[in-house]
Amino acid sequence: MSNLLEKLNWRYATKKMDASKVVPEEKVERILEAIRLSASSSGLQPYEVIVVKNKALREQIVPHAWNQQQLVDGSHLLVFAAWDNYTEERINHMFDLVNEERGFTNEGWEAYRQKLLAAYPPRPAQENFEHAARQAYIGLGTALIAAAEEGVDSTPMEGFEPEKVDEILGLKEKGLRSVVILPLGYRADEGDWLVNLKKVRRPQEQFIQVID
Repeated sequence: MSNLLEKLNWRYATKKMDASKVVPEEKVERILEAIRLSASSSGLQPYEVIVVKNKALREQIVPHAWNQQQLVDGSHLLVFAAWDNYTEERINHMFDLVNEERGFTNEGWEAYRQKLLAAYPPRPAQENFEHAARQAYIGLGTALIAAAEEGVDSTPMEGFEPEKVDEILGLKEKGLRSVVILPLGYRADEGDWLVNLKKVRRPQEQFIQVID
C-alpha cells in the first residue's frame, strides 16, 4: 500500500506530454484490464472504453477539446462511452453472461434480473444514460490508479464536446455517448508548468469524517 500511495503522489494531470514516447502495449493492456475489473452497479458494466491510437482521429478531436495537445502528444486516448439507454437486451445479455460463466442459474439472481427489467427500461433514456455515465467514472478512477501503478502519465478530461467526439468515433450508431476522455503518455521534460509543483489536497481532518 505504501508503494501505491507513492504512485498516487507521483501522478498528476499531465499538461504536456512527450510526443516521442509511446506507452508499451503491455502497460496499456494492464490498464484496460484493471478498468474491465472495476465495480459497476449490478455488475452491468454499462459503458465501453474506446482506445484511439490513430493520430489522425485524435487530431480531429483536438479542436473540440479546447485544443489540449495531450490528445495527440500522448500515444493512446481512452474514451469512456456510456450506454445511451438501458434496454432489455443489454440487461439480459449481462445476466445471461453471468449464468454462462458461473455454470448455473440462481433463483435470487433471476428475481433480481426481473427487478431491473421492470425498473430500468421504462425510465427516460436520459436518466438511464446519466446513471450509466456515473458507472463510467468508476472506471476512470480505476484507470488513473492503474496508470500511476504502471508509471504512465494521464490527463482526465471533461473539457470536450461529447457530440463531436461521438460523431468522429461513430458512437451514436453503437448506442454509446462519450462521457470522459483520458490521454495516456509520458510527461515532457520541459514545458509543463504543473510537473514540479507540490501536490495539494485538503488534510484528512478537513476531508474525512469518522462517525463512531
